[in-house]
Parts: sequence; C-alpha cells; structure tokens
Amino acid sequence: MIRRKVIQSGNSLSLNMTEVLKKIDAKKGDTMVIEVNENNEIVIKKQAEYELPKNVSNDFFKVLERNLNDYDKTIKGLIDR
Repeated sequence: MIRRKVIQSGNSLSLNMTEVLKKIDAKKGDTMVIEVNENNEIVIKKQAEYELPKNVSNDFFKVLERNLNDYDKTIKGLIDR
C-alpha cells in the first residue's frame, strides 16, 4: 500500500501517483480511464490502444457513448428481466 497526501496545486487538488503509474506502465501522453465504483474506490486503468477499421469513423464511438449514457438505466434494467 502506498500512502500520499493530497496537495493544493493552483486551484486544483493533486495527488502524486508516480510509483503507482509506473506499476501499470503508464507513460507521458497515455490516456487513463478513472472511475469511482459503488464502494467509493478509485479505479484507474490505462485506456486500451486500438486501431479503427477503415470503414468505422471516430464519430461512431462518440454516438455510441452518448447513447450508452442516455440509456444506461434502461440497459441495466434489462438484466433483471
């Protein structure tokens, strides 16, 4: 377990996590996905790198994400059916 204090950096709060990021092989410029789960635990993952097929545009994922967010409760409700 690594313990760090939250510090003020300008108008933001910051947390130095260099050791943790090294463990997941994060490098400058990598995109990270950060979530807070139902137990108020912070989960940090390195975004998977992928190449889109030639016939799929970047807009496809924007539309997909928007629809998943809009219909999240409905989609999750299907599990209980």
